[in-house]
Amino acid sequence: MNQPTPQLAVSQHVFTQLLSSTRRGARLARLLGVTELRSWSAPQDLTERAEIVIAELASNAVLHGFVPGRSFRLTLVFDAPSGRLRVDVTDARGERPPRFPSVDAAPGALHTGGRGLALVTALSDHWETVPHPPSGKTVRAELSAP
Repeated sequence: MNQPTPQLAVSQHVFTQLLSSTRRGARLARLLGVTELRSWSAPQDLTERAEIVIAELASNAVLHGFVPGRSFRLTLVFDAPSGRLRVDVTDARGERPPRFPSVDAAPGALHTGGRGLALVTALSDHWETVPHPPSGKTVRAELSAP
């Protein structure tokens, strides 16, 4: 009679949070993302790479995707058996897709920005931008455990 209810193993974890489009919101996105990945027992290497990717995408959402009164959304989807993580950052500026900085810049010049997408490219398996109707965009990066 008093038999335990069978528990299904969770193979896919999902986390979504709406955050203010401020520097504090971008920092919180990084901290929440790392905390969530650790609670899911994601591999350390994957968590460390994801931390940088989340920080860069959230920063870009705040700097380039800002619309007064609108927030940005962080979504993490972790498939534990395959070790695959999807990081989605959605902002309200669909007309401003992410771009790499110009390669025409003077060699040796001191640049204060523009390296974020290069980091995302280096640390993720793949990244892309997809429309988020009615007027936003989602920048999606996919990472896998080694």
